[in-house]
Amino acid sequence: MSAITHPAPYAPAHTIATTLGAVLATRGATAPLVARVSLGLLMFPHGAQHALGWYGGYGFRGTLGWMTGTLGFPASAAALAITVELLAPFALVLGLGGRLAALGIVGLMLGAISTHLPNGFFMNWFGALPAGVEGFEYHLLAIALAAVVLIDGSGAWSLDRRLARAARLERRAT
Repeated sequence: MSAITHPAPYAPAHTIATTLGAVLATRGATAPLVARVSLGLLMFPHGAQHALGWYGGYGFRGTLGWMTGTLGFPASAAALAITVELLAPFALVLGLGGRLAALGIVGLMLGAISTHLPNGFFMNWFGALPAGVEGFEYHLLAIALAAVVLIDGSGAWSLDRRLARAARLERRAT
């Protein structure tokens, strides 16, 4: 008769630490720094429009109504998108949870592409399309910048790098 083993009801601490270490891990490379700060600065005005009503935006309530009523997104997905669009740029600029923030931006951009796909590839550079009608090239560029951070981490001058370094020192001390 063999003993039946049951999985633990929670993840062991070393698994959580290993996962967190993988999320924070980054070299001191410059390319991810440039990618994350550029992406954060480019995305912030959009998040501020949609969440806060800045720069001529409709604010959280208006954007939520537009995303659910016009675009047909579920309210929970729309609220999450607006929140990510506001918070991810800060995380990217600080390099704090850069991979998670970049993943959030990828999700946002895939959702945006789904709504811009019928408009074609190009942005409305020359005003040939009606106001507010744009292609999806910008979204692909944002995904490419986010991919750099997803692959390489937050890079130089990031809080992720400092936290990962501190965690390694803490593990060595114990």
